[in-house]
Amino acid sequence: MVAPLDWGLGHATRCIPIIRALVSGGFEVMLAVEGVQANLLQTEFPALICIPLKGYRVRYSKHPAWLPLVLLQQLPRLFSVIRQENRWLDTIIREYRIDLVISDNRYGLFSPSIPCIFITHQLTVKAPFAWLEKVLQRINYQYINRFTACWVPDAAGEDNVAGVLSHPARLPKIPLKYIGLLSRFQPKTAEKKYDLCILLSGPEPQRTLLENKFLAELSAVPGKILLVRGKPGSKENIPVPDHVAVTNHLPNEALQAAIQQSDYVLSRSGYTTVMELLCLQKRSILIPTPGQTEQEYLAARLAEAHHCYAVSQSQFQFAEHFAEAKTFNYQTGSFPVCDPEQLITLIREIL
Repeated sequence: MVAPLDWGLGHATRCIPIIRALVSGGFEVMLAVEGVQANLLQTEFPALICIPLKGYRVRYSKHPAWLPLVLLQQLPRLFSVIRQENRWLDTIIREYRIDLVISDNRYGLFSPSIPCIFITHQLTVKAPFAWLEKVLQRINYQYINRFTACWVPDAAGEDNVAGVLSHPARLPKIPLKYIGLLSRFQPKTAEKKYDLCILLSGPEPQRTLLENKFLAELSAVPGKILLVRGKPGSKENIPVPDHVAVTNHLPNEALQAAIQQSDYVLSRSGYTTVMELLCLQKRSILIPTPGQTEQEYLAARLAEAHHCYAVSQSQFQFAEHFAEAKTFNYQTGSFPVCDPEQLITLIREIL
């Protein structure tokens, strides 16, 4: 059973190469997910069983300064959800005779009766204060250490993507493996079609706030633009200028084609998006979700290494910063990508 967190679409999309590897390796795979994440995975894997698993449904704040407090206030409810999903798992293991669980950041999906693998790039949970980071890491490890093994989608060693997020001074006690970057996409040559591809994603209300900012400024941005709204299953139409094409969602192959047909990609600095853009060696413009310290850290780290151009949402001026990105000295790195055969070997060893 593969179960991704319902925090945006990133956890679900980075499970796609893992699911592909499992299916190719002859495993019978079932999915545990709900909402837009289920919509996305069922589109990619229509033949797989998908059972509903209630998400964490984390609420966001419109005001970045309040986000840490809003998230902390939700911790008691999240602990309750984790206990509920742990009890739910015991029932599902018996009902479906599951042999192995792969949990992407779902903390309650551990069991003493079968192997359970936890996937995360956040061994360090970034927070506004050092003391709070220590508290959150302690809680984080208390849950992670209940699993059989931990997989980190990053490179081992100093030349990595996530920095202190995935390479803290102290590691969990359970066996840990750096499995390389997870990406749905393989680099291909493609003729240019767009000057800019905009990938909207992430939790509300910040996704819509950024979209509204884009829509207000698109008419002043030259060139041919594709806007992918990150709303799978939606049939909503929005007005855009003539030089802008818009779609609510693109399946994998179409999305990869759109990215590779674009000179630049503008997106959030969510870790899954970052991994895919690095794998495709695309020139990117990253706008972290306001108040989300992990994304702010990633954007700053990658911009310092010249792997991307980054700007905050509050400072972003579309025409001005797109022009600046065109003069930015991009340095495309080369990072190890997850090997499907290695994953299958790891799973067979755990089983």
